[in-house]
Amino acid sequence: MQIEFVSPDAASASRSLLAIVVPEGEAGGVNGGAFAGAVAQSRFTGARGQVLEVASVLGRTLLVGGGKASEFDDLAAEQTAAAAYAAAKLSGAEVLRLSPAVDTGAFAARAALGLRLGAYRFDKYRTRETADKKPSIVRAEIVTDHAAAAAEAMPSLSALANAVVFARDLVSEPANILYPAEFARRVKALEALGLTVEILGEEEMRQLGMGSLLGVGQGSVRESQLAIIRWNGAADPAAQPVAFVGKGVCFDTGGISIKPADGMEDMKWDMGGAAAVAGVMHVLAGRKARVNAVGILGLVENMPDGNAQRPGDVVTSMSGQTIEVINTDAEGRLVLADAIWYCQDRFKPRFMVDLATLTGAVIISLGNDYGGLFSNSDDLSEKLLSASKAEEEPLWRLPLPKAYEKQIDSAIADMKNTGGRPAGSITAALFIQRFVNGLPWAHLDIASTAWKKPSSVPTIPEGATGFGVRLLNRLVADHYEESA
Repeated sequence: MQIEFVSPDAASASRSLLAIVVPEGEAGGVNGGAFAGAVAQSRFTGARGQVLEVASVLGRTLLVGGGKASEFDDLAAEQTAAAAYAAAKLSGAEVLRLSPAVDTGAFAARAALGLRLGAYRFDKYRTRETADKKPSIVRAEIVTDHAAAAAEAMPSLSALANAVVFARDLVSEPANILYPAEFARRVKALEALGLTVEILGEEEMRQLGMGSLLGVGQGSVRESQLAIIRWNGAADPAAQPVAFVGKGVCFDTGGISIKPADGMEDMKWDMGGAAAVAGVMHVLAGRKARVNAVGILGLVENMPDGNAQRPGDVVTSMSGQTIEVINTDAEGRLVLADAIWYCQDRFKPRFMVDLATLTGAVIISLGNDYGGLFSNSDDLSEKLLSASKAEEEPLWRLPLPKAYEKQIDSAIADMKNTGGRPAGSITAALFIQRFVNGLPWAHLDIASTAWKKPSSVPTIPEGATGFGVRLLNRLVADHYEESA
């Protein structure tokens, strides 16, 4: 979809649909009261997210609730634009003409971002979709007196939109298409943005002693990979980087501890953490962020063939610590154990944040809208919580009580990979913490947020969300970039 900024007096295109963002309580006065009668006969108040279609001498018009004028911010600009698109996309109109509630260049640019994200659609495998099911909108016009300022704000927002779309595409792909080596190839292609990408295969990881990660993938015919993505945007290319680590289980059957068949198809998105890390590196390069950053992706497939890891096996991690594998479906933490140790050992970063669709327990704890945050650093936690609020990618901090460590004690090894059902998300985080080696670290359990089905957020259509890209980009921008 093409997006343009146009002046208020620009002529409307044929087959266009006008959408007016209306502050709460002001609906009756829009266009000199032209819609007052229709508004009076409806329940439309202008609350954020409401949409009312009105037919008049002006043609069809969408009134889109902007919420309270005093609370209209960047996120409101994004969400109202996305709500307008959602209401218009199957209308038959080809052009959506959007009139924001508050006319500034910044809000116009944010509306463009909202349209990009709200219009996301993964349809590459649909071959017989009828025309009435396809979006008709091919162009959006955002009405503003500040087109130049909006255009100036767009490059960094376009980089963000491109990165979120990249992450969503990765998560949306079926596992027969996006297996570890293919994921690595797509990440390698990001070198076109200025990133440096290294790919380690199984033999290289074996030489490094990554028995924990390799054990997960040994039942698959697809070779496991470790992708190392680097962005050197600081003035000193040797300056200490920030680091992000992602769980990339491209498909998770549960291994020998096999999952129930019902819903197993969803396990194609068990690489949502790695997709988010790839997206973060994508946006940092795309907007030329003034920071050095490293992204590490542990890419595996967890399958149950005759060579698969068994419950009761003991593996030796790169750190030298031994792990008794009690449940082969608690595999993500085994991948992260070696990826995190490799990251801290090689790069000595300022901090590490790992992202993983790790536990079903976090969904029981927090529902479908919050990711779980675990950390050994109050400072890093506060920065993450601030970024999550600013980007409306919600996190909730959960504890790491030392007393729960005993749940992952093993009778025959240094630890076991699961502590049972009680506090399942917490004991998983405590397991990962044993491979951090004392660095400032945070673990984001995004099992509840990587995929929305259904979604109630206009900028996140049903399916892959790209959760984590926005909040980590904001974390870097607000706290870790050098001054311009």
